[in-house]
Amino acid sequence: MKGTNLGEFEELVLLTVAALLEEAYSVAVCDELSEHTGRSVKLGVVHAVLNRLEEKGFVKSELGEATKTRGGKRKRFYQLTSAGRSALVQAKAMRDQLWDKIPSLTWNKA
Repeated sequence: MKGTNLGEFEELVLLTVAALLEEAYSVAVCDELSEHTGRSVKLGVVHAVLNRLEEKGFVKSELGEATKTRGGKRKRFYQLTSAGRSALVQAKAMRDQLWDKIPSLTWNKA
C-alpha cells in the first residue's frame, strides 16, 4: 500500500465512490463530481485518481459485464475498502477538530 494521505480531490473522489455504492464507475464518478462541485472534471483525471486510490488500498475494483450499449465494453466498478472508509473518517475528524477551533465564527454575517 502506498502513502495513506488523502489529497483534496482524492477525498472528493473517495466520497463519491462511497455515495454511488454499486454504481461507482469512472464516468458516474466524473458526472457526480461535476454536478456537486460545479467544476469541470476531466475523466482522465478521475481515472488517474481512482488508480492511485486503488494502489493505496482505499478502493477495490472489478469489471462488470459487457453491455450492448457500450459496444461490448465492460465498466470497471469501484468499491470503498475498510481502509478507504477509515481514511474518510480520519479526514472528517481532522477537519471537524480544526473547525471546532475557530472561535465564535458566525457564517450568517458574511
